[in-house]
Amino acid sequence: MSQEPASAESVRHPLEPAAADAVRAYAAQTRARADEFAAALEDIAANGLPAVEDCTPWEDLRETHLARLARQRPAVA
Repeated sequence: MSQEPASAESVRHPLEPAAADAVRAYAAQTRARADEFAAALEDIAANGLPAVEDCTPWEDLRETHLARLARQRPAVA
């Protein structure tokens, strides 16, 4: 966001209540994901990296995510 003061011509336009609620919900989801990521990093800092045997290969994670995206997207003829 800009650190410059708002000019007389720059006026904020309030959101509709439903849109404001949606933005707040998105902010909460984003904050929750960031907190989860920060907790994982703090765990690594405190306890070191997990054993390779306890990790999921990135290829498996990729395939799972791609399959999830494919299910969400309608098929193209």
